[in-house]
Amino acid sequence: MSKLLTLSLVSIFILGISCKDRSKDNGDNNTNVVSAKSTGPYNLNAPQKFNMPDELVEISGIAFRNLDPSVVYTEQDEAGKVYQIKLGEQKTKTTKFAKPGDFEDIALSGNYVIMLRSDGKFYTFPFSELGKPEASGVQEFKNLIPPGEYESLFADGGKLYMVAKHVAEGHQRKICDGYMLNVGADGSLSAAGTFSIDVKEIDKLSGTQRTDFRPSAMARHPLTKDWYILSSVNKMLVVTDGNWKVKSVYKLTHPAFLQPEGIVFDKQGNLYISNEGDKITPGTILRFKYNAQP
Repeated sequence: MSKLLTLSLVSIFILGISCKDRSKDNGDNNTNVVSAKSTGPYNLNAPQKFNMPDELVEISGIAFRNLDPSVVYTEQDEAGKVYQIKLGEQKTKTTKFAKPGDFEDIALSGNYVIMLRSDGKFYTFPFSELGKPEASGVQEFKNLIPPGEYESLFADGGKLYMVAKHVAEGHQRKICDGYMLNVGADGSLSAAGTFSIDVKEIDKLSGTQRTDFRPSAMARHPLTKDWYILSSVNKMLVVTDGNWKVKSVYKLTHPAFLQPEGIVFDKQGNLYISNEGDKITPGTILRFKYNAQP
C-alpha cells in the first residue's frame, strides 16, 4: 500500500448537515477544478481488509479513542449496543445503552460516548460504562437539529459534527447546512451554531449537474484538518478544507466498498472505512495507509 496509485477524482462542537435547494443563489465560489486524473494521499484501490464477526455484519459508524486504533468502538443497526473489537480478532465486548433502534453512528468526546439514532435523537453515557453488560447514566436528547434522516457523527474539540442523509424539506440538494452541538462536562448537549457546504462545487468537480449527495459518515483528518465525508448511496468520498470548501471527490470503485458506512483516522493519518455486509459477505473495516502530499 506504500505505492501511491493514480486515483480517479470526480471533483464537501455535534454537527448536522441538512441540504436544501437554493437555486436563486447564482454566485460562484471559484472552486478549483481538479483534473480527472490526479494523485491523492490514499491508495483507495489497495485496502487492508479486516472481516467482522457475524454479529457485526451490519456494522455502521466507527470511532477510536484519542486516535488510538488498538480498539474499535462501533455499533450495528437495530441493536442498541456499543461493540468493542480489536482489528484482526473476532471476539467482541458489548454494552447495551438503549432498546433496539436504528442507530447509525458513534462518537467519543472527553469522558463520554455519544450515539446517534437515524431520526436525530442522541444518547450519551460515561465512557467508563463501556465493558459492562448495560450502561448506566444514559441521557437522551432530541429536537436539537431539524427533522430528517441522519447517519453521520464526529467529535472534535468538545463539539459534535453531524451530516444529514435526508431532510424533510427540499430535494434538489444544492446547499448543505451544518449544525454544531457542544458536549458539556456532564455529557449534556446543546446547540452551537451552523455552517454550510455548496453542493454545486461537487457538481463542478464531478462534471454532473445534480449530484445525489447523501452523507453516511464523516471524520476530520488529524494532520491536515480536512474533512472527509462519505456518501454511501453513490460510493463517493468528498474532501473539504477546514472551512468546508470542497477540494476533491473520490469515487470508491474497489469492490471491497460494498456499503461504506463509517470513517475514522488514527494519529498517523491512516484512514479506516467500515462497510456493511450482506447474506454472503461479512461486514468489514478497510485500512488505507496515509501518504503525505508534498
